[in-house]
Amino acid sequence: MTSPSIRKLRLGFVGLGVMGEPMCANLIRKSGVPVYVHDLDSERLIRAVDAGAIAVDSVEAVGAEADVIFLSLPSIVQVEAVCASLLDLGRPILVVDMSTSDVARTRLLAERLAAANIQFVDAPVARTKEAAVQGTLFISVGGSHELFETVQPFLAHMGSDVLHCGDVGCGQIVKVLNNMMALMTINALSEILTIGRRAGMDGKQLFDALARSSADSFILRNHGMKCLVPDSFPEKAFPVDYAIKDASTALQLAEQVDFHPRIARYTHDVLCTAQEAGYGLNYHPVVIRVVDGRVASTLGEL
Repeated sequence: MTSPSIRKLRLGFVGLGVMGEPMCANLIRKSGVPVYVHDLDSERLIRAVDAGAIAVDSVEAVGAEADVIFLSLPSIVQVEAVCASLLDLGRPILVVDMSTSDVARTRLLAERLAAANIQFVDAPVARTKEAAVQGTLFISVGGSHELFETVQPFLAHMGSDVLHCGDVGCGQIVKVLNNMMALMTINALSEILTIGRRAGMDGKQLFDALARSSADSFILRNHGMKCLVPDSFPEKAFPVDYAIKDASTALQLAEQVDFHPRIARYTHDVLCTAQEAGYGLNYHPVVIRVVDGRVASTLGEL
């Protein structure tokens, strides 16, 4: 598959969840080629059809029609299951996994698919649901340079920053470590906000000041100012349950390279405490309620 034939390619998309649905909508609207979609939720399929997609009733049906199939699924478990359904189709396919997946299992999956003449690229996404809607995601890509050249024009419909990070698995490494860094930063901001408030300072004024200093960051301006300060953690955003999955994936990666991160482990444990307190479906910066003591915790020191 090379870029000169890109306008002749037919696309597939499996997984129309919180991020997948708006990503697919952008792909449908901007690509100018047929997009075959499948999801277990019939309402999501209806919305995709309304946006211009062609709905089919199985993963195999997507594989029978599409040359390039994009996946946006909860974890590597679902990714492996979907790919297993494609193995016996007997036609060349390029699979682009845009989920956040385990690095080692991603690489093993790519090897299994290659034996069946199925090519594979990992291209997980970062940033918010709003960015998915606007088509301004950050997409880190792992795979050969040739395959990157093939998928980059399509990925550019969904993301404003599409970066080739190396061979298969490297896209996942960037995504996993990006998410872990974001989660650790939110934990740190929760501590700073708690200290500042207890010392008598208004939280908004504190973060406004920090945003003009060397402590400024994207996380401070977005998660900090928009969620931590107003104490607003709605459902149907990126929830604690998903954050725990990402933190666990980062810890698995660390274990695979024989490293034992203390701050990342503590952040994971704070998230688990929030989940146990009933906040599993809430937007993940809700961990401040653990950090500031509103949720009883048995967490020890680092």
